[in-house]
Amino acid sequence: MRILFCSDPLNSRSVDVDYELEMNTAKSLGFKVDLVHLEDLLDHKVQQALRLIETSHTLETVIYRGWMLSPEHYEKLYQGLLKKNLELINDPAQYVACHYFPNSYPIVKDYTPKSRWLEIDAVHQDYNSIYESVAEFHQQPILIKDYVKSRKHEWEDACFIPDASDKKQLDFVVKNFIERQGQDLNGGIVFREFISLEKVAEHPKSGMPLSREYRLMFFKRQLLQVLDYWEEVTYDYEQPNLDIFIQLASQFNSNLFSIDIGKTVDGRWLIIEVGDGQVSGLPGNAVDVENFYKSLKEDMYEPSI
Repeated sequence: MRILFCSDPLNSRSVDVDYELEMNTAKSLGFKVDLVHLEDLLDHKVQQALRLIETSHTLETVIYRGWMLSPEHYEKLYQGLLKKNLELINDPAQYVACHYFPNSYPIVKDYTPKSRWLEIDAVHQDYNSIYESVAEFHQQPILIKDYVKSRKHEWEDACFIPDASDKKQLDFVVKNFIERQGQDLNGGIVFREFISLEKVAEHPKSGMPLSREYRLMFFKRQLLQVLDYWEEVTYDYEQPNLDIFIQLASQFNSNLFSIDIGKTVDGRWLIIEVGDGQVSGLPGNAVDVENFYKSLKEDMYEPSI
């Protein structure tokens, strides 16, 4: 198995500084590592992006560890690697199965805040469709995001709406979100019921409330590792009951994915987000990074369920 990292934007032969710890850790544990030049990939120069990668004599599995890719760019990466006899661990359909929130919602809907969404083209064609989508939230507070990401570090301006029936505030936040996401907006807009989580701190820069959250990493639908979500929070290592999340994991059409969970103020554990595991960040803690790759190496030969 190989691990594919993003190269430095200015030096295709060096790893992106944000993935340096991961690459060095993976190499130290015996993984083969390669580099993809993301800027060329995004510019549709696939062959150029993969120029440093040698063709394999036999079909090999590859895990991409890098920045998020649109489904279109992931498809290009997948097909480009296949020409080198290398196959990403998740095919394009498996990538969007967890990368795009609406795809995972039917599986997790009973264990995550109520959510509704609109394709961005539908919003542009009829902005009033937004009011129809949020009507069932009545006066509840809601959050907005696209199919992949929120702007949670711009909490009051482009993420949180205290009253879904307040059209003025709704317009303010939605329009800010669309404008600031720009061409990076993924798929459409998701409206999510805001449920208060157990607050443990505030983000030192944005003031966003930080909650008791964990990232669960799954490999071949088996729990691989439990990670502290926030580096800014000191965890007391309360162990949530993960049984239901492990059961749900068996339903995902993905070989490597993440489930983020958080504790509510009334003590329940909810699913906050689901993501493709190749583009799900790991904390900067060297011990956790090493444990992730050790667990991956130990489990990678187990058969898929």
